[in-house]
Amino acid sequence: MTTRTRIDRVRASVGIAQLALQQIEDDLTADDIDTAELAAILRELIEDTDPPGGLIPALTQMVTAAARRAEQLEPDRDGDASCPLHEAAALITDNAGTRLIWAARSLHPQGDSA
Repeated sequence: MTTRTRIDRVRASVGIAQLALQQIEDDLTADDIDTAELAAILRELIEDTDPPGGLIPALTQMVTAAARRAEQLEPDRDGDASCPLHEAAALITDNAGTRLIWAARSLHPQGDSA
């Protein structure tokens, strides 16, 4: 029963996240968006300025939590489950996060405080 409730809760949370992401996509495709606003939206996805932080750090944290739990559960602690999860978390940060930063800087470099 607990597992079913947990899965239901995750399913509902994913649905809420999908609705939120659809709203962001709608804002990204608005006819009146300019480069500065697009760059600002991209920065919101990656920056950890308002806890719990940007989308990319939150996704990384969630996948890392799954990896840590997999380490505890996988037989023989062989890394068959946890290793790909740790790699996925690194890819989210290193690839997606970095590319969002590059795109934001390209669109509106003066908006970058770093």
